[in-house]
Amino acid sequence: MGRFDKYNVDLKGLKTAPLEMEFDLDNAFFGDIEGEEFQKGTVKATVTVQKNRDVYDFAFVLEGTVVVPCDRCLDDLEIEVSTENSLKVKLGDDYADEGDIVIVPEQDGDFNIAWYLYEFIVLALPMKRVHAPGKCNHEMTGKLKKHSVEESDVADGEEQEIDPRWAGLKNIQIEEDN
Repeated sequence: MGRFDKYNVDLKGLKTAPLEMEFDLDNAFFGDIEGEEFQKGTVKATVTVQKNRDVYDFAFVLEGTVVVPCDRCLDDLEIEVSTENSLKVKLGDDYADEGDIVIVPEQDGDFNIAWYLYEFIVLALPMKRVHAPGKCNHEMTGKLKKHSVEESDVADGEEQEIDPRWAGLKNIQIEEDN
């Protein structure tokens, strides 16, 4: 039995009544999936599959928390996840992902949703992942301030000359649309 066998959905054996499955995604799942965004968390996934003629409609509800590195200090940061997603799957000759529909080979008849569970969580994460003000690792933020351009200019006690090609940009003001 493989690591992700429990995430297989037997499409051929599915009747017209909806099938509902629940999964508890934990550190073991995220470590096994070997995703780049994060590898820790606790997320409850509810997956409902409804067969409509030759198309299988998947509805995913994911709620929980994941642990990602803070963009500023690199310490662990817990982020709440709450998302609902859908996916359409169809049986066909060869595997294909056509954007809004996934085609699974009819001879297989199984569709593994493990990677989709991970991807839907990744898509629910904010672009900027930082601790609340004052909660970052103070040692790391101190080092960042020490090496930032503004801090090094002040530390030298002298202002650096601005490249004349860029100096004109200081005078540009952005007008707000009202």
